[in-house]
Amino acid sequence: MAEIGSKGKVLRSITVIVIVIGVLVLASVSVSAEQSLKLDFSKNNGTTGPADSNYFTEVVNFLWQKGLLGYQHVWPEMKFDWRIVVGTIIGFFGAAFGSVGGVGGGGIFVPMLTLVIGFDAKSSTAISKCMIMGAAAATVYYNLKLRHPTLDLPIIDYDLALLFQPMLVLGISIGVAFNVIFADWMVTVLLIILFIVTSTKAFFKGVETWKKETIMKKEAARRLASSGTGSVEVEYRPLPGGPSNGARMGSKDSKTSEVSIIENVHWKELGILVAVWVIILALQIAKNYTTTCSAAYWILNLFQIPVAVGASAYEAVSLYKGRRVIASKGETETNWKVHQLVLYCSCGILAGIVGGLLGLGGGFILGPLFLELGIPPQVSSATATFAMTFSASMSVVEYYLLKRFPVPYALYFVAVATVAALVGQHVVRKIITILGRASLIIFILAFTIFVSAISLGGVGISNMIEKIEEKSYMGFDNLCA
Repeated sequence: MAEIGSKGKVLRSITVIVIVIGVLVLASVSVSAEQSLKLDFSKNNGTTGPADSNYFTEVVNFLWQKGLLGYQHVWPEMKFDWRIVVGTIIGFFGAAFGSVGGVGGGGIFVPMLTLVIGFDAKSSTAISKCMIMGAAAATVYYNLKLRHPTLDLPIIDYDLALLFQPMLVLGISIGVAFNVIFADWMVTVLLIILFIVTSTKAFFKGVETWKKETIMKKEAARRLASSGTGSVEVEYRPLPGGPSNGARMGSKDSKTSEVSIIENVHWKELGILVAVWVIILALQIAKNYTTTCSAAYWILNLFQIPVAVGASAYEAVSLYKGRRVIASKGETETNWKVHQLVLYCSCGILAGIVGGLLGLGGGFILGPLFLELGIPPQVSSATATFAMTFSASMSVVEYYLLKRFPVPYALYFVAVATVAALVGQHVVRKIITILGRASLIIFILAFTIFVSAISLGGVGISNMIEKIEEKSYMGFDNLCA
């Protein structure tokens, strides 16, 4: 019953976010349609029809004015000064915390790039994706040799990644397009709602895991005391995420925590993921050589759907029929329902849309979702980061083709994020081993999301107030312009 209740909470949270995104999309479509109808009516009747103006028309004029663009990029000159120093420090800690929590750190990168370095919001989003890509790639390299904390498995759950990652990459393509279309204030509203919900859920999950760890540490201490070895220090054994925690603490006593990469990778699943990434990347590059919004442009976009859906459907059908399992949950058996698999695939798309739209890692949604599924914190973080590596690199290519960021700045901050991710993984892994608290990963996740909500939300609200005072255009931009 507890598991059903937690899944119900996840469903309600996701539903709220989907409704917000849906409202923005419908607004975009309705505004464009209304503008077209107004133009057609004017042409047919030879008048602009001022007498027919009403409240809805005023809203349409606010959201859409033909020929007006709300976006003008601001790229400061790259030179060594206090801005670079402060930005480097903030970016370093953001990448370190983000990589450990499995969320990338985009919620810290974007405000830093906007407020400290001086980029405009959308260019900051693009460079943030570059930093996430560097941090995620470094983290994946670090994790490829590691094993599951309690089972004889890789720390990366490849079946879980195969279910979510193709849909995540598909969502990224949609999110990047929305980043071009949506006004900054719309992004701010979505961001605040999303981050408050996910950070709250992650925090309470961390508290729950901390309590379980405390109980298990006390039980282990009592067992040692009863065996007459009470003076011996209790050895740390990480907490699994599944319900049957107490039964498996000794399941991996004889196994090493690191093995060679060749032995630790599931090559079939990795091959499918790489194939999906290559095909969709090729479609994105080909799309760049077509006229925006032409028939070829939309055909190449639509070709991404069967590629991504086909790969995720292959994994979903295998899970449904029992040919595959999410092994990182341990002994927990899951009788997958069709609506559950559809929901989780939809979450992958949603995570991609949010990532492409806000310049964040999809881990802001995938991380808390994996924890609710009963995945151990270490595996949740590693798998979310693994999926983010593909999606973030896809975003970087798309933003580069759209000429959304200066390459020198991007290369510098990618290097900073890469080093920070490696340092963060090593340090936090040592701390967890000393303290015996894997729940620290969940608290880092919640903290990173909450700080992102405050920083990004504050920047967005500040920019919105400034635009209102200046009476600037605050509507949708034209994707085809």
